[in-house]
Amino acid sequence: MKLRIDNDSLIDDFFQDTRLLGIVAPVKHYQFCWHLNKMLRFDFRINNDLEIQLTKKQRNYFFSIYEYGEQSGTIKHYVYNNQFDGEYLLPEFKHLDFLWLIKDDIMKDEDVAALISSIRSIPAVQLISEMTNEKIKNKQHLIF
Repeated sequence: MKLRIDNDSLIDDFFQDTRLLGIVAPVKHYQFCWHLNKMLRFDFRINNDLEIQLTKKQRNYFFSIYEYGEQSGTIKHYVYNNQFDGEYLLPEFKHLDFLWLIKDDIMKDEDVAALISSIRSIPAVQLISEMTNEKIKNKQHLIF
């Protein structure tokens, strides 16, 4: 008897109650999170245990993830670096520098709009938009 992992089910479970933002901000990941922490009063910290490793063309690529949990509730925020050494976590979105995943609770549309507006106020941010799960081909790359 062979056991098979049901990737579709894994992906569905991981992305339940999530929102995903795509961000263009041509700065280093640690600088971006520093701006978020300083200007927006977040407390993003790098979480090396969540780092995503992809192997392409017999090379390893490492995509860092910063994490922040809201004090007032169960919502967790994750900022993924979309690029490492010329490779992309989500190759279908090469123009994006960062991905912001909001997870573990439902965030109201007006709260997401307010968050987008405050992220847009950071000088390094050139573009930010909410992404729909259907457009993401490599969703499994975001699962930690």
